Amino acid sequence: MDTWRKSSYSGEGDGNDCVEIATTPARIAVRDSKTPARATLTFPAPAFTTFLDALKSTPLR
Repeated sequence: MDTWRKSSYSGEGDGNDCVEIATTPARIAVRDSKTPARATLTFPAPAFTTFLDALKSTPLR
């Protein structure tokens, strides 16, 4: 997993710091773009998809 991508919502300046993800068919890796050499979290792809679906269906408060 060496192809990292950042949210399209990330902009210049302070908005440029966010999480990045890298994917394979079986795993999703997440890291902090400000400190990419530090710890990376990995998840099974189906679990990460379920997590994203839950976020999308949760109303903003």
